[in-house]
Amino acid sequence: MAMQRRTKAVQRLLQQMANHHHQQRRQLSQTHDHNVLVEGNGYSRLALLNRSSALNAINTSMAGRLHKLYTSWEDNPDIGFLMLKGSGRAFAAGGDIVTLYHFLKQGNMEACKEFFRTIYSFIYLLGTYLKPHVALLNGITMGGGAGISIPGTFRVATDKTVFATPEVLIGFHPDAAASFYLSRLPGHLGEYLALTGEKLNGVEMVACGLATHYSLLARLPLIEEQLGKLVTDDPSVIETTLEQYGDLVYPDSSSVLQRLEIVDKCFCHDTVEEIVDALEVAASETKEPWCISTLNRLKEASPLSLKVSLRSIREGRFQTLDQCLLREYRMTLQAISKQISGDFCEGVRARMVDKDMAAKWDPPTLEKVSQDMVDQYFLPLSEFEPDLELPTKSREAFF
Repeated sequence: MAMQRRTKAVQRLLQQMANHHHQQRRQLSQTHDHNVLVEGNGYSRLALLNRSSALNAINTSMAGRLHKLYTSWEDNPDIGFLMLKGSGRAFAAGGDIVTLYHFLKQGNMEACKEFFRTIYSFIYLLGTYLKPHVALLNGITMGGGAGISIPGTFRVATDKTVFATPEVLIGFHPDAAASFYLSRLPGHLGEYLALTGEKLNGVEMVACGLATHYSLLARLPLIEEQLGKLVTDDPSVIETTLEQYGDLVYPDSSSVLQRLEIVDKCFCHDTVEEIVDALEVAASETKEPWCISTLNRLKEASPLSLKVSLRSIREGRFQTLDQCLLREYRMTLQAISKQISGDFCEGVRARMVDKDMAAKWDPPTLEKVSQDMVDQYFLPLSEFEPDLELPTKSREAFF
């Protein structure tokens, strides 16, 4: 009898634990769901990145939820097109690199790989998506935030948009398809943006092709409202609406886009050392503050990241979207493995964790970065390490 009572008590306890675990998982899943909200009206769906306290930095669960939502919406005949926007003052500041930093400190490499696999897979889905996509890029749009929007059909920038791929400043490389879209910008603008991490505003994004349309922030609600009334899956109809309510603007005289001649002259060279030399010559000849500030930006960056990123952009110019993502995944695993250098963790520590802005790069100078170190980033993974798998047979990239 006593034995039966004990058995029942154990069963009750196990049931309570199971219920508690289930409830925790449900709460966790609801919390994660709250980071990407869905608004649906009529013939379109809007996904809202809802993590404004972290500038909508994308974590694994957000990327996974986007992938799931977009897959189901693509298969739904009642949905004609999609929209994506961020809450608060950012569209998305990039991937959640602080969480990745802590994963690496705990030795949880698998969680980092899962993040990159999830976000890169979503970017490929977006770049091969069969329905029109409108990203409303209001506010900070950097790194992975640009990755989850630029491969889509339409990108609307505003007077509050700030774009950058600042990965070299944290000991990393422009990823999330950056080597694909940066390498296709006019002249050598892509190399400039990749190596300096410099910002572009919304006007400049439209002028160089990173964005397709421009709107003053005040008019954005009107654009959203008009898009919400559309019953269409025709990109040209959506484009007409965006043009009708958008604004026409041109970069001002201080813009880097007014300096494309000197950008091309300095950033066309084969090596980072030659780019630095060319900028130093231009700075001494012209005394232009732009040359000096560009040189200073290059001095802030990880020397290893500079060399790896230059090669990445150059290779990206001749590769398809899936090839770029596959290569970036291999490079990323090298960067976070610490086998070549610990620059990624050191860069995130200096800029995002301790915020002392005093990263100690390894190697500390361009001269000390060997060709072997750079080459290692571009090698195939070992036979025990699976590559990024993308559904290239069933979904061919046309962007």
